[in-house]
Amino acid sequence: MPLETAVKVEALERRFGEFVAVDRVSFEVPRGEIFGFLGPNGAGKSTTIRMLTGLLAPTGGQGWVGGHDIRTEGERIKEIIGYMSQKFSLYEDLTVEQNLDFYGGIYRIPAAKKVTRKAWALEMAGLTGREAMLTRELAGGWRQRLALGAAILHEPRILFLDEPTSGVDPISRRKFWELIRTLARQAVTIFVTTHYMDEAEYCDRLALIYRGRLIALGTPEQLKREHMLEDVLEVEVHRPVEALEVLGNLPAVREAALFGVLLHAVTADAATAIPAIRSAFDRAAIPVTRIEKILPSLEDVFVSLIEAEDRREESRPASREPRV
Repeated sequence: MPLETAVKVEALERRFGEFVAVDRVSFEVPRGEIFGFLGPNGAGKSTTIRMLTGLLAPTGGQGWVGGHDIRTEGERIKEIIGYMSQKFSLYEDLTVEQNLDFYGGIYRIPAAKKVTRKAWALEMAGLTGREAMLTRELAGGWRQRLALGAAILHEPRILFLDEPTSGVDPISRRKFWELIRTLARQAVTIFVTTHYMDEAEYCDRLALIYRGRLIALGTPEQLKREHMLEDVLEVEVHRPVEALEVLGNLPAVREAALFGVLLHAVTADAATAIPAIRSAFDRAAIPVTRIEKILPSLEDVFVSLIEAEDRREESRPASREPRV
């Protein structure tokens, strides 16, 4: 594997008996990239990460992390990566300092260097002067940054983040992503899973995994441009829930969904769909404030891709087993 490639997988597969959790997935992640790995629960994201971090053996295909084979060099991989899960991987009954000392010991950081790395982690997390606090007493944003500091205490070249901002307030999420972008500028490769579409926009490239298969790969702009060939309409109406039902019964509308108090409708042609939508709302006595064609959001793209995959799945002769 080229030195500038941080992660590479070829036809990676993981089965649990008859269940296929990861189905012949292939991709590459260059050094220093923020790579977003997205998909609904049960799609295969965490299983893929467990294989890449040496925690789970693949049942098919190949993979390399930092040039090391995931099948035979799991221990070497653990030395060069950092890993942070959505549960933050911290010991709640230990103090801030004790958690950092614990991870410093796991990573075998020399005593002289550990002092400077602990000081960095405390400053980064905003916990300087709070070293004696129990971890369970920390607010969510502080715990999150402390977990990040623990995960990169040993200055790994590749960082795996599995739903790292789950349950964290928006301000803390934004500050966390500022730290992630800073790390990427220092040539640290970031492999991150997230359910938040606004966070997906921060990634250099995105991969969408669904039912264990990789169904889209590219930059956020590429995905919007190349995988959303239909038009997206934004609809502002009174009684949006009732309006959604009306849209769902229109032949001109392929998909419709609530986006806050607005509606998004996917259609083959905006010019013909807009008059049909207005007429349907008039018949239903639903006042319309605005209908206009918009650029698709990543959420529009992902919903469209997943629904298209579901339609293909239903058209196959025999249904596949559910994913794990």
